[in-house]
Amino acid sequence: MENVKINIKETNNPAIIKFEANSFLTNHQSFEFNNIDEAKNSPLAQQLFYLPFVKKVYISGNFIAIERYNIVEWKDVQDDVAEQIESYINNDGIIITPDAKSKKVPVTVYAESTPNPSVMKFVANKKLVTNSFEFTSIDDAKFSPLATQLFHLPFVKAVFMDENYISITKYEVAEWNDITLELREFIRSYIENGKDILQPNAAQSLQKTTQQLDDTFEALDDTSKEIINILEEYVKPAVASDGGNIQFQSYNSESKTVKVILQGACSGCPSSTFTLKNGIENMLKEMLKGKVETVEAING
Repeated sequence: MENVKINIKETNNPAIIKFEANSFLTNHQSFEFNNIDEAKNSPLAQQLFYLPFVKKVYISGNFIAIERYNIVEWKDVQDDVAEQIESYINNDGIIITPDAKSKKVPVTVYAESTPNPSVMKFVANKKLVTNSFEFTSIDDAKFSPLATQLFHLPFVKAVFMDENYISITKYEVAEWNDITLELREFIRSYIENGKDILQPNAAQSLQKTTQQLDDTFEALDDTSKEIINILEEYVKPAVASDGGNIQFQSYNSESKTVKVILQGACSGCPSSTFTLKNGIENMLKEMLKGKVETVEAING
């Protein structure tokens, strides 16, 4: 299993810092501890309470949030705390014991239309995955129990997951008016019951761990790296808001052609060709003058 990496994230409250992991720490459950006695079912939280400035510990999904007393500033201690948490988890320390009772946080899921009439985006109030995953058949979905269950519904054609949402592509035999409520309730109930969205080995098997992605990136030529960085910064946030994803596949320096994979709502979308030609292609030609001439898309 990949080593857990902890990133420090500031919050709107200067007394609280989030220590975010690149994998899930709890099974979509939340736990709040106000003192070391309350933390008896969390050895990690107990260890953190030995730090004299720790006032409250909150563990949920893929992060640990800590509220501090005013005796220190986070900038003076946050790196040491992140290192302590990372070391504890990677040495197989217990985060939450099986008998711990989670703080019940109601799960909400709402449906959002996308530019692709065949795709609906279902957005949850919880983080679901730490990376994007697309499944186009029930065989393809063997690493996702949730996607496998969704494919048992006869109108589900493809499933795309990213961060806190799931985009579902339907077959034409069904209308969204007839199936949206059923899908929304199914996804909400599945998450609320704490069932596995992905198998623990999914990221490793699908070459999606942070280390695997970093290694793939470092092996690329400089222009390909520049293209990926541009897509990440300028393109992906926009297409993610529409329930889709654009993934770099290759760059040919001789033909100056970039190939990208369209996923989720972008795949098969009537407006994706326009977006590619008038948006992404022009952007890459402008930002990488003389290096890019054409962008070709492949549906995921």
